[in-house]
Amino acid sequence: MMAAPFPFAPSFDEERRLATLQAHALLDSEPEAEFDALVSLAADMLGCPVAALTLADRDRFWVKSAVGDLPRQMPRDVAFCDQTIRSPDLMIVPDLAHDPRFAVNPFVVGEPGTRFYAGMPIRVPDLDGSPQAIGSLCVMDANPRSLNPVGEQTLRHLARLAEALIAARAIAKRANSMAELSERQAEDLRAKERTVRQVERLALIGSWRIVLQTNEAMWSEGVYRIHELPPGQTFSVEQGLSYYPPQSRTILRTTIQDTIRTGDPFDIELDFVTALGRKRRVRVMGEREMQNGQPHGLVGMFQDVTERHALETQLRRNADTDMLTALSNRAAYDRALEAAIARSIDAATPLGLVLIDLDGFKLVNDTLGHLAGDEVLRIVGERLRSDWLEGCFVARLGGDEFGVIVGDPALLAEPDGLRERIEALLAVSITVDGLTMSCAGTVCVTLRPEECRTVRDFMHHADSRLYAAKRDRVGERRQGDRRRAKK
Repeated sequence: MMAAPFPFAPSFDEERRLATLQAHALLDSEPEAEFDALVSLAADMLGCPVAALTLADRDRFWVKSAVGDLPRQMPRDVAFCDQTIRSPDLMIVPDLAHDPRFAVNPFVVGEPGTRFYAGMPIRVPDLDGSPQAIGSLCVMDANPRSLNPVGEQTLRHLARLAEALIAARAIAKRANSMAELSERQAEDLRAKERTVRQVERLALIGSWRIVLQTNEAMWSEGVYRIHELPPGQTFSVEQGLSYYPPQSRTILRTTIQDTIRTGDPFDIELDFVTALGRKRRVRVMGEREMQNGQPHGLVGMFQDVTERHALETQLRRNADTDMLTALSNRAAYDRALEAAIARSIDAATPLGLVLIDLDGFKLVNDTLGHLAGDEVLRIVGERLRSDWLEGCFVARLGGDEFGVIVGDPALLAEPDGLRERIEALLAVSITVDGLTMSCAGTVCVTLRPEECRTVRDFMHHADSRLYAAKRDRVGERRQGDRRRAKK
């Protein structure tokens, strides 16, 4: 039989009530000593043989803790506590047999029948903070009776204590869940840190941070590894800069100051020397951190790019190098000459261009073969790398033609002497199968005229002079031949 609602019961939202109950995970839970002690205290203080803490599920009342003969659960339509959860306050029924709501209830008419009931709703807040009645704290007796004011107040206090226990249990549960979540997050973080360290080792990379107020630099494990230092030592910015050669140090210091001032991020490559004295190439990236509208620090990445830089340098060198002579090629020569002309114009300094054309090379190549001709070119290339030409830019322009860009005022002060010294380098003899042949070179030293302001103009001017010099040299050779013939 379904009990009639309590006549003065407040309205409540059953779904929200059930959601609140489910959120506390009390239903069908294991016995808990705190609730057992509270129920036992209620039975003792109110002198009742039966006491219980019950929870109202959708179709049943489940007993969380009980003293006396009471089933573990019962249908809601026969549970006295179903009326209690609808009550605004303490519900007392002195004699259930004389109350029309319970007179035919099986727990009343059965043996032994229950005649006295007193229950207090247990309310806990939902997610919005509104109290929801999820169950009751009740006492029962086989004999009709009542509670005096002290007993009524005691049951109210014990119900509030039950609510406090449930709240504490929820807090402990949340704290435990948060602790478990925190531990999972900590483990995830540790796993990510391990991954980061692995990535740092694999990519030869690390992270860094500078706090401007303290001027302290903080490094990740990868940065210490690149420095060849044990982790943990603290550094100031200046101590960190000490690992860079002077020129790189100046560049990095200026770059950092510009980023602090403008907020523009930077990404530069610099020469670097480790704590063990090894020369490396590093990539430094950084950006500004702000706090309260003011520059607070810098954060960035640090990477060892030595191998990549060496490969790129080698590729550029290969692209700019004549493989046979190991001198620069025509493309590199044109770029170098363009830059040298610009410097000469800006600084009003002299610039010389030496053009070389080998004499007799075609005859050697045709007579002794291409391998012999290649050997002549290799010898010439090696001689043009002499120490006294170290400050000059030497290139093979193609075939048996070479060019030297000279900016040294001392060498340019004596053009004839420079020409003679280079001519001496070009006298090459080679023997193949007992046949020895020689070749030399026509050399023309040209100082840049003021009107030659482009590579094209300067080369045309120098070519004209080389052609004239070669023509004069051929004429001299023919006159010599005629003199020898008369003899």
